[in-house]
Amino acid sequence: MSTLPFRSCLAAAAGAALLCAASVGVAAGAAAFALDEIAPGVYVHPGQMADLDSPARGDSANLGVVVGDRCVAVIDSGGSLATGRALAAAIAARTPRPVCYVINTHVHFDHVLGNGAFVGEGTHFVGQHGLAEAMEANREFFAEQFADELDGSGGAARVIAPDDLVDSRLELDLGGRTLVLTAVARAHSSTDLTVLDRTSNTLFAGDLVFRERLPVLDGSLGGWLDWLDAAMQVDYARVVPGHGPVDTHWPEGARALRRYLVALRDDTRAAIAAGEFLEDAKASVAASERDEWILTGRAHGLNVSRAYRELEWE
Repeated sequence: MSTLPFRSCLAAAAGAALLCAASVGVAAGAAAFALDEIAPGVYVHPGQMADLDSPARGDSANLGVVVGDRCVAVIDSGGSLATGRALAAAIAARTPRPVCYVINTHVHFDHVLGNGAFVGEGTHFVGQHGLAEAMEANREFFAEQFADELDGSGGAARVIAPDDLVDSRLELDLGGRTLVLTAVARAHSSTDLTVLDRTSNTLFAGDLVFRERLPVLDGSLGGWLDWLDAAMQVDYARVVPGHGPVDTHWPEGARALRRYLVALRDDTRAAIAAGEFLEDAKASVAASERDEWILTGRAHGLNVSRAYRELEWE
């Protein structure tokens, strides 16, 4: 599987390169590490809304925890070892059960760089079938660009890739509780994976769902819309997005995301048909929806660039 989508968006512009990783936040140790119970045995650490130039960019993604009778699953570990350690400590304060699975929803740094905090006997790291290759391809990049998040020099060795890969679908037994992992074709990224807790009917969607902060496209616009349209037909009790508040009235919380992606697709097609230059299109495409989001920064321009590349020859 190619890892080019992640690297190509990182190279899109000096200073904007990290936008595909999409998020940062306040240092995990700066305040009490929140871990909110959203259903019995299901917890979420809410990532903070902050842009990539934050001095503490490891704590912006939503992180999940599901507690079974036998063991615990972590769903995304955060964007730094410090965040991962804070999450591990918060789990230990709530249950004596060991962490048996760390599940990564995709390759972006804010979801995977905390993995090293969970290395230990009996812990398995799980991801979509392309994730191990993608993380290996980006190992040195992570070490260079996120040295502080990886505890300084030698950080490449502390990038922990999955050892269990999901080709299509996998069920994990936590003891009296089953998680259903589903690999997703190219959508938000090329390495997306969803996690469904059957007991509570809670879907952890990773960055396939954004709320409040601007979505970031690093895969396929068409694929993302296909996934979203199908997911919006399912009656989940709640959906945990990669960024933003938990949606307890699904699919209401996905409608703004869909409007933005549809506008990005339709306006890009119109701009291409009109012969509009890409730089001009960045200002006009999806303008009606762009301003409904926070932290647009350079991300919207990168989204338009990727949409142009995808749709120009359709």
